[in-house]
Amino acid sequence: MKGKQFILLILGVLFLSSSAIFVKLAAAPPEVTAFYRMLFSTAMLLPFALGDHRIREEISSFNRKKLGLIFVGGILLAVHYILWFQSLDYTSVASSTVIVTLQPLFAVIGGYYLYQERLNNKALIGILIAIMGCFIIGYRDMQLSTTALIGDILALIAAAVITVYFFIGQSTRKHSGLIAYSVLSYGSSAIFLLIYCLITRSNLTHYSAETWLYLLALALFATIMGQTIFNFLIRWLSTTVISMAILGEVIGTCLLGYIFLNEGISINQFIGITIILIGQAVFIWFSGDK
Repeated sequence: MKGKQFILLILGVLFLSSSAIFVKLAAAPPEVTAFYRMLFSTAMLLPFALGDHRIREEISSFNRKKLGLIFVGGILLAVHYILWFQSLDYTSVASSTVIVTLQPLFAVIGGYYLYQERLNNKALIGILIAIMGCFIIGYRDMQLSTTALIGDILALIAAAVITVYFFIGQSTRKHSGLIAYSVLSYGSSAIFLLIYCLITRSNLTHYSAETWLYLLALALFATIMGQTIFNFLIRWLSTTVISMAILGEVIGTCLLGYIFLNEGISINQFIGITIILIGQAVFIWFSGDK
């Protein structure tokens, strides 16, 4: 992995970590928050796409197969948000977040069958160490009940869905520009989420100025400066590497919660953060993506 790519990974994780903070601060239902996150993100990138004739020509040159894959990716991103947010109605935030971090396991399996990617045993141990750190952070809040089990299953499916989203990106981004890919992906995600909000009759308009500000910040920081960085890097890095980096979101969320929400960092969180960092270091060192 090159130095610039490593720095971008860290920045992407940091900005993506702000997602939980702004979602918590915004007084809007999860599906509405997700919709405006994608809508505002699309609106922020659209002027760059419309204002550059090369990007317009690139989009118009996409064949049906590529457009279809990108649109499917956008829909999967929306489904990920719906499932993950819905899981929070059944289980704890910690439990849901920890289960979503099982994403690297799906990435390893998918990478093996789709791209014949093979990791050595030491890199796999790094993945398991990092995931163990995530579980240490959230184990105290995990629940053992039928209701919680439903939430955990939804979170697990959400982890699988977002992994497929990155695999689609790994395939289509190799021959697509960042802006063109992101605008189409975020735009299709916003359309799907709008349909979902209309079906569920969610309130789309009556919110405070503060909530609108948080929704804009969510789009700017978590998506444009977070998710889009991963869309950029997926052209050169594998889904497994991206997934391992995103485990750092658990760390970033804890740190940002401490800074902006005055949420203390417990001993188990500190230990979990340390173990995640060790696992990520082991993975990066032995994965061959150095």
